[in-house]
Parts: sequence; C-alpha cells; structure tokens
Amino acid sequence: MTVPFHRLLIVETRKLFDTRSAMILTAVLLLLTVAAIAGRGLYIGPDLQRLVWTAGLGYANLLPVLGILTVTNEWSHRTALTTFALEPRRWRVMAAKAVPPTLAAAVASLFALLVAVPATALAGAVRHVPAHWNATPATMAGWTATNVLFTLAGVALGALLLNAPAAIVVYLASTGVWNAVAMLGGTGETLAEWLDLNRTAAPLATGDWADVAPARLAASAALWIVIPLLLGVVRVSRREVR
Repeated sequence: MTVPFHRLLIVETRKLFDTRSAMILTAVLLLLTVAAIAGRGLYIGPDLQRLVWTAGLGYANLLPVLGILTVTNEWSHRTALTTFALEPRRWRVMAAKAVPPTLAAAVASLFALLVAVPATALAGAVRHVPAHWNATPATMAGWTATNVLFTLAGVALGALLLNAPAAIVVYLASTGVWNAVAMLGGTGETLAEWLDLNRTAAPLATGDWADVAPARLAASAALWIVIPLLLGVVRVSRREVR
C-alpha cells in the first residue's frame, strides 16, 4: 500500500521538532530573534525594516543548520531502516524532508515581522520619535525568499554529506572560502560573483529586485542547492541501511 505523501509530510514535520537538538535550536532561534530585535530597536530606533533584518543575523546560520539536521538526524539516530522499510521509495522521503524546513524558514520570516512591528512601535514611544514603517511587501518577499534559499542549501548539504558536523562546517566556512577566492584576482572575483550564494542573493535579501542578477542567482543556486540535492538523493537511494 502506497503511503500518501501528505502523511510523509506530517511524519517528517514531527521529526523536525522531535529531536532534542532541533528543539534546542528552535528555542534558541526564537529567543535570539526576540532579544536581537528588541535590543536593536532600543539602540537604533523605530525602523521596521532594519529591525526585521536584524533577525537575519541569526537566520542566515541557524535556519540552514535546521535544514541539515532534518536530513542527517535519520542516520545519526539510526531510524533510516524503519523509515525506508515503511516507504521504500527513498526519493519520496527526501522530498518530504525538504518541505518542513522550507516552511519553517517562511514562518520564521513572518515571526520576525510580527516581533518587529510592536518593537518598532515601542522603540518610537520610548525614544519619543516617529516610527518608520518602511518594510514593503516586496522587501519582505525578497528577504523571505533568501531565508528559504539558505535553508534549502542546508538541506542539500545534509543530503549530500549525511553527516551533520561535516555539513555544518562546510556551510559556515563557505563564506570565508569565497571571500578568499574573491581576493585571488579577477578570475576569483568573477567566480565569487557567480557562485557565492551569499553574494548573488544579497540584492534579493534587501528587496532590491532591480539589482538581482537572475543568471548569477541561478548559477549559485544550482551549485549549492540543485546539484548537491540531486547527488544526495542518489546517494541516499543507493546507500546501505543498517
């Protein structure tokens, strides 16, 4: 009997928050978002857009880690045998695993906005200055899309490496590596401009849609998301489960 895909989604969503590491990471993410937005609101004043972006300081690192853990926990906790026995078509399981962290990234972006709105109003009242309600729908859409892209990059790395520590190190070190590559000269700078997801997604993150280079964003997304995710699905499909 075929397991309905919506049931796989429900199971994988529950797995996302069932493990101790995921629960701790989620709690840290929520607390850090509230603390960072509230603290910066009192420091810089009532600027809604800048307060929302404050959450991105934590999101850029923690959301991809959540995506990595979503894929790798199956192997570190040795539950893959049970999962793939119930659903032998492993690509369906991998597809179901990619959805919950993606939705979590979108929800986290909305949560940051919901925290930033009262923080902006409160900062304006405390500092006795008018609030700047300047977070446009286009800006929020771009910022949310960027969070989703980075989270999917974490999912893809987790699927490719199937090892949480290794995937986390590779992801966190990638920014420094690309900065070093960009310093190697014209060729290095060109490679970084086309293949560094942080650089190609920067205009999207700030809502500057006119400055987004679709070809460069597609190239970096292919390198960090599409290719490793496809290779990861192939690896999971062929890997012996014990």
